[in-house]
This record gives sequence, C-alpha cells and structure tokens, in this order.
Amino acid sequence: MRILIIRHGDPDYEHGTLTETGFHEAKLLANRLCKTEIKDIYVSPLGRAKDTAVATLEKMNRTAKECEWLREFAPKIKRPDMPDREKISWDWLPADWTKEENFYRRDLWYTNEIMKAAKVKEEYERVTGCFDRLLAEYGYVRDGEIYRVEKANRDTIALFCHFGLECVLLSRLMNVSPMILWHHTCAAPTSVTTVYSEERRKGYATFRISSFGDTAHLYAAGEKPSFSARFCETYDCMEERHD
Repeated sequence: MRILIIRHGDPDYEHGTLTETGFHEAKLLANRLCKTEIKDIYVSPLGRAKDTAVATLEKMNRTAKECEWLREFAPKIKRPDMPDREKISWDWLPADWTKEENFYRRDLWYTNEIMKAAKVKEEYERVTGCFDRLLAEYGYVRDGEIYRVEKANRDTIALFCHFGLECVLLSRLMNVSPMILWHHTCAAPTSVTTVYSEERRKGYATFRISSFGDTAHLYAAGEKPSFSARFCETYDCMEERHD
C-alpha cells in the first residue's frame, strides 16, 4: 500500500483559501498527480486544502471524500513566552520545548501542563484513531506498534491536508513524538510525502517514508517552493517570518 500525504498550496489564511502563487502550485501538482494511479482521494474540510485538491480532481475527473479529521491539528495553547496569547499547540520556541526531555518521548510528550490544559493528547488520539480506521479499510489493522495485514495490496491513496496534521500521521506510523517532526522537518506548500507499506514477514507490516516533502513538480516548472511553514533562516532577514 502507498500513502501520499500532500500539503496544501501557498495559503491565504485570512480568506481561507490560496494565494495566486498557491493556485499556480496546485496546477503544477495536478500535472504530476494525474500521472499516478490513485485509488481514493481524501481531503481536509479547510478551504486551502480543498482548493489545492480541486485542480487535481478536475484534471483526473475524480471526486474526493472530505474528512473532518484531516483538518489542521490545532489545539490552542498559551506557550511560555506568550502567556497572554493563544498559539497553535505545536508552535513552541526551540529554547523552551527542548528543555523538556519528555517532549522527545512518544509516551510523554503530551504530559506538559500546557499541553494537558489544551487537551492535546485527546485530540491526537482522536485523529490517529481515525487514521488507523482508514488504514484498516484497506486491510492494514493496527496491532501494537505495527499493522496486521488482513488484505495485502498495492493501492495508492492521497490525503490533501496540512503540515501539522501530516506530522501527526507520520508520528503514528513511526511511533515517535510528533514534536520532533513538527520542529525538525518542514513540508513546503504542495509538497508530496510518499509512504510505503513493507510486509517483510507475511501478515505484518510497517510503513516507511520513501520521500518527504517532495516538490519535484515545482522544480520541473522552474518554480521555487513557497516559504510558508518555515521561519527565518537568519535572524537579520526581516522579510522572513520570525514568529
């Protein structure tokens, strides 16, 4: 089985859609995906993800199933440096979250008092539970830390979603703390992450990432990936996002 996790195009957060650049990226993505045999397509209910998927759906003459749990992973917290403002739960300053060893632990990352107050664990378990149920529909049933194969296949499914949510899904497949992925990876707009199942012994499988945040469709068209999701590469560059 193969899973394509696709981040939306360059976002216009204010209007819940894409920028002009984002719509262009979505068309380039569609040119790539239309060459792939995809069994089923799923999409977040948020406008920026749906608008990204439209170009592909129209080009392939397909429809997608909208899944509420594919929306951005966004419990709100009051992080240590901004106690008077609400921030998305995984947007911490490195100087703060790296001080706590538990954030690196897959079984303890959500035990921080700030995370507990925002019920981040409950939302994580809800989302990953929905993800596991989807995989079970394709014959891969969660069994401890791996998946029991009830119906081996080479189907490909595509999920149009968001960076934070993508890291949640990957953390489930990899059995690691999502904090590591949220803070040490970055998937550019319209990037494609490809995950394959591996059934090395009959009846049991794990999932392995063969490419993360791939933007080959942009490079092929001579376009650079959008900056969204990144922070300033050097602090003195005021044109890039600092917080």
